Amino acid sequence: MDFPEEHARANIDRFLTAAGWEVHDRRRMNLGATVGVAVREFPLATGEADYLLFVRRKAIGAVEAKPEGATLSGVEVQSGKYSVGLPAQVPAWHRPLPFLYESTGVETFFTNRLDPQPRSRRVLAFHRPETLAEWAGDGRGEVSSLAGAGGGTPPLRTLRGRLQQMPPLITTGLWDAQIEAIRNLETSLAEDQPRALIQMATGSGKTFTAVSSIYRLIKFGGARRVLFLVDRSNLGRQTLKEFQQYVTPDDGRKFTELYNVQRLTSNALDPVCRVIITTIQRLYSILCGEPDLPPELEERSWFDMEDALSQPPKVVRYNPRLPIEFFDEIFTDECHRSIYHLWRQVLEYFDAHLSGLTATPSKQTLGFFNGNLVMEYPRTRAVADGVNVDGQVYRIRTEITERGSAVEAGYFVDKRDRLTRAVRWEQLDEDFAYTGTQLDRDVVAESQIRTVIRTFRDKLFTDLFPGRTEVPKTLVFAKDDSHAEDIVRIIREEFAKGNEFCRKITYRVTGAEAEDLIAAFRNSYHPR
Repeated sequence: MDFPEEHARANIDRFLTAAGWEVHDRRRMNLGATVGVAVREFPLATGEADYLLFVRRKAIGAVEAKPEGATLSGVEVQSGKYSVGLPAQVPAWHRPLPFLYESTGVETFFTNRLDPQPRSRRVLAFHRPETLAEWAGDGRGEVSSLAGAGGGTPPLRTLRGRLQQMPPLITTGLWDAQIEAIRNLETSLAEDQPRALIQMATGSGKTFTAVSSIYRLIKFGGARRVLFLVDRSNLGRQTLKEFQQYVTPDDGRKFTELYNVQRLTSNALDPVCRVIITTIQRLYSILCGEPDLPPELEERSWFDMEDALSQPPKVVRYNPRLPIEFFDEIFTDECHRSIYHLWRQVLEYFDAHLSGLTATPSKQTLGFFNGNLVMEYPRTRAVADGVNVDGQVYRIRTEITERGSAVEAGYFVDKRDRLTRAVRWEQLDEDFAYTGTQLDRDVVAESQIRTVIRTFRDKLFTDLFPGRTEVPKTLVFAKDDSHAEDIVRIIREEFAKGNEFCRKITYRVTGAEAEDLIAAFRNSYHPR
């Protein structure tokens, strides 16, 4: 055995041990030592398996080891021979062996021969012995044949097998776009496409579509556990409400009456929950083995952070407390482009199908999902279908927005601390010029904000909504929290209204009050 392969086997030993396997030499093997035992250099009729995997004293799989840097797709034929070469006197879960790995200790491929169309896939680590036993059967060890080896059809005990025989979708209560999205996603999953992207315009019910799909995946596909990822905590609260309000079309009960749903507020996962909702920040904290995550780190979208794309990707290593097979399906909701750079390894940690939800996919997003856009429902189509209402652009320009301005030397200006918002007055020693792009970031010109708000107020019932007498629900987007603070105050003043008339909703607004405000806006645009 040359040194590169010896080094690879040392890494493989370590990874097997981390996943709950006990590695034995063939001459000293004890199959009763623990649930899962990996035996080195086990002789077979078709050659010597680098590792033969036993669960509860019965053979269940094999590992072919190769030196670091070796390409592994060409090794599948060799490991495939191991699956059929098991001596007759060796007890086995199935013949041929159902689970095959090829590994260099750096890269590992896995094939589940119980799948309808067995296809190798890259995995971060080895699966736990208990997981392979669960996939292989009911624990009593009956021997059965696989398709192509014994003339029979393999039982649909795998998720990928069951996804090919999903019952017809009940379309009651679903829009046409949602029906199309669910059917297309299930077709993609049945073809074992590892990643799929659903693009639906804001207001067309992406989350409702996802919940409908997840219900079918759990009830009919047999998904044990689904992860729903968001990139800030208030989106997690909204998602939980979608599950709580969802009435199952065939049963009539609420989703949460049938299946446990957990929104993580700590780093403790409940293994009995069928759906777990969390931010990707907290999931990374859990994978790193941290006891908890400060809640404020979940309140802000990482997409909003200016340095998110310049940071190196987060490095993720195998955590035995959260094995790679913990989730069968993963949904990511509006996590934007930063998730596919900074958090990529977090998403790729699990051996699970990955489905993305977005209204505005970027090139990075499409690339991450292998270009598998299973649903494309832009705003123009949503408007044509009557799902969304059309809009018009009413542009308000000011002189300093277009050209910037200057403050002459000798004038007093107030300087505001970014963190504390403390204000101090300072006399300018020289002229201070600024551009329009600096407005509301480096420079605050309250007169400019007031001019825009006043124009909006004066044109509201003439140009914008002629004939109306009440101000419609209006969203005003700010550049940052400080900018939002100024806007709220000026709107109240210009409309001569109190606190209830205009409220701020940013990542720094938390608690039930923020949830109620967000829900009020969402309900005005989302019938579901």
